[in-house]
Amino acid sequence: MTGKSFLTRALGLSAAVLILGGAAALLHARQASDASKPATGRRDNTFKVVRCDFVRSVRLSGTVEAVQSTTISAPRLTGPNTNSLVLTHLVQAGSTVSPGDLIVEFDRQEQIKNSLDRRAELQDLDQQIAKREAQERAARAHDDSELSLAESAIGRAQLEMGKNELLPKINVEKNKLALEQAEATLKQLKATYDLKRRAAEADIRILKIRRDRSANAERQAASNADRMSIHAPIGGMAVVKTTWKGNNMADIQEGEEVRAGVPIVDIVNPNAMRVRARVNQADVNELRVGQTVRVGLDAYPALSFDGRVAQISPLGVTSVLSAKVRTFIVLVDVNGSHPNLMPDLSASLDVTLARTEAAIVVPRDALHQNGDRTMVRVQRGSGFEDRAVTIAALSAHEAMIGSGLDEGAVIARNVSAPARRHE
Repeated sequence: MTGKSFLTRALGLSAAVLILGGAAALLHARQASDASKPATGRRDNTFKVVRCDFVRSVRLSGTVEAVQSTTISAPRLTGPNTNSLVLTHLVQAGSTVSPGDLIVEFDRQEQIKNSLDRRAELQDLDQQIAKREAQERAARAHDDSELSLAESAIGRAQLEMGKNELLPKINVEKNKLALEQAEATLKQLKATYDLKRRAAEADIRILKIRRDRSANAERQAASNADRMSIHAPIGGMAVVKTTWKGNNMADIQEGEEVRAGVPIVDIVNPNAMRVRARVNQADVNELRVGQTVRVGLDAYPALSFDGRVAQISPLGVTSVLSAKVRTFIVLVDVNGSHPNLMPDLSASLDVTLARTEAAIVVPRDALHQNGDRTMVRVQRGSGFEDRAVTIAALSAHEAMIGSGLDEGAVIARNVSAPARRHE
């Protein structure tokens, strides 16, 4: 190794030592500077105290629904042969409808055929009843004539009986037999007369019952045919329902078969919406009808609406988590409307329980405990010092200071341990 290369290597080593020493000194100075600041775990670690409204609220979650809505389902038909129905017309999803607009229509050919068959059967039974009534009138006239003849025969026999004193005994016996026969014939005719009338009335009654059944079946078939067309009872937006198709959920479409009672379309009024929320038994006592609510949509975080508590259920239901816990239904009316404010969206609700104006409010992460005292870390000069404060009220994220802190003070956030005072 030459002297020149040794000198070069020595100079390089000296420069490296100087650089490492400078870096160590800089790191020590930065650590010393950081030690004078509160350990917050974030850069934005201070908060300037100002007066503002302190709001104590409770957070709920619920589902958006329309105040005015209706569900159109496949009709439940009366009578036999109520098979699946085939959709021939379906309103377009998302379209706006007015009261009376055609929403859903099904194939009505089978119902029309049933109606025509029942009508023909009804007309045939009407003809049978008219024919049977005419036969009964003719039979009644014939029987009335026979009764009249029988009564005349009795009269003639009685006249003959008046001659018995002048006639031989054999003729007297003949007259008696003739009278007895005429009386027996009249008695038999009267007895069978009532039986024939009752039998005829029963036959006509049976035909009328069959006629009434056919008339009822014809009305049912005609009513079923009318039910094949469903019109909108209210105005609003049409929301087509989904159903299982194979292993997936898909919208109902024209040409498909649906069973009776299956929901097909929802018509909702988007101008009046509300949120249905469940409240546990610990929070329901703080809720009152009329409280203001801030409504947020989970699917659209940038959207928020004002609302108010409209209704609180008086009875609770068993929670799905525990039989000992009860939940209550709360309905919150939403003020205003928006195209994205649609039914079945999940929503967050901040219900205002109390509001204090012009209060000293600080974040809750600026508080820490020192024994039984509540402290905040106040900036003084280049450092921070602990100061005891009294808490007037607490919310989920903020605290209202009763005393010990003035407006304009700068306090540290994310405080976890007391700090030493730095002058």
